[in-house]
Amino acid sequence: MIKAGLVTLNGTAVRASSAVRPGDRVEIISAVRAQPTVLPHFGTANAASEHVEVLFDDQELLAVNKPAGVPVHPSPGHLDSTLVNILMKRFPDLAAMAEPEGFLRPGIVHRLDKETSGVMVVARTPFARMALSHQFKQREVSKSYLAIVQGIVRQDRFMIDRPVGRHPTERKRMSTRSYKPREASTDFLVLHRFTAAPTPATLVRARPQTGRTHQIRVHLAARGHPCLGDNLYGGKSSPGWSRNGQALHALALTIRHPRRSERLEFVGPLPDDFHNFLTSAGLAIGVQTLRQWIDAE
Repeated sequence: MIKAGLVTLNGTAVRASSAVRPGDRVEIISAVRAQPTVLPHFGTANAASEHVEVLFDDQELLAVNKPAGVPVHPSPGHLDSTLVNILMKRFPDLAAMAEPEGFLRPGIVHRLDKETSGVMVVARTPFARMALSHQFKQREVSKSYLAIVQGIVRQDRFMIDRPVGRHPTERKRMSTRSYKPREASTDFLVLHRFTAAPTPATLVRARPQTGRTHQIRVHLAARGHPCLGDNLYGGKSSPGWSRNGQALHALALTIRHPRRSERLEFVGPLPDDFHNFLTSAGLAIGVQTLRQWIDAE
């Protein structure tokens, strides 16, 4: 609302950093919101994605398992078939969380790439949005991803600490060689090496310590092991990998409840393409296996 000019200090629009002193008058102007629209039909390419698994639901927040191929919120290239459209159809109260500027991102406090599947949390109240956004900004959340990468990773565990920013010449890509990079760190643990597969690959767990755009994908590509199916960063497909996109899944997310402060952990079951690839290579995938991968040190 400050950015939209809806908050004034002594009658003048301000920045979020503006100091407030005793006697100042702060006014919040009612916003004329663009009416959020929940489109009744979802694009045929994503018809199967209308059902999103809800992992947790209370008055303050939702935790969902986002399917691959579903953008998080509407954008010029994706006006429908987004996670926001799908959730607003099921939870109409989310419409009240749309930003005053009219952007249709109700309750969104973090994102996953369109082709990345897995756990996300969505705020249902302004208080929860503020509290959750603060947790992400202060790096108080714990995130665990699974990635199937090209080639055999030799080290069992390694940290990549390389700044990430916009690619110098390609607008859609991020890079560790950006002109304006920001710090980025990811901890990786090898879970399994597919040495007998027609195309050698490795299953790794990634724990990002920061939250830069495409961070895990960029770090893996910079190491020479891009995610399978990641055409943007050089990951070639492999026999058994059916997804038209990167082999990356947000497996687990731990936060503090906005009101009760208790720790909540959400685990997103593997999508079919992940499950099929791993089981075809001889891995037995169950709840206990996922728990071991999350807790492995």
